[in-house]
Amino acid sequence: MRKDKKQVIGEEISDDSIKLFLAVEPADATPPSLHKLIKAYRGLRIDDFERFVGFFVAEGYDLSATDAQGNDFVALIQDQRNAEPYIEVIKAARG
Repeated sequence: MRKDKKQVIGEEISDDSIKLFLAVEPADATPPSLHKLIKAYRGLRIDDFERFVGFFVAEGYDLSATDAQGNDFVALIQDQRNAEPYIEVIKAARG
């Protein structure tokens, strides 16, 4: 964390702050939709991630985007300790 940023725990994040994750673009061949999901997963608490997914879908991004190896967001994070609630959000959003 940068020194000029203070860590905020338990404080509400604004919609505008969450929507900033829609602006991140990959520096490699990763599909933009997949890149945005991964960045949001790494940077947002579950409640905020759930809000992010609503904005993500509303903007027309793809919840099923895959990397060059055919891995989607769920496949990429499923072995991580805290991934399950995030996976449930994605599955619910996919319908």
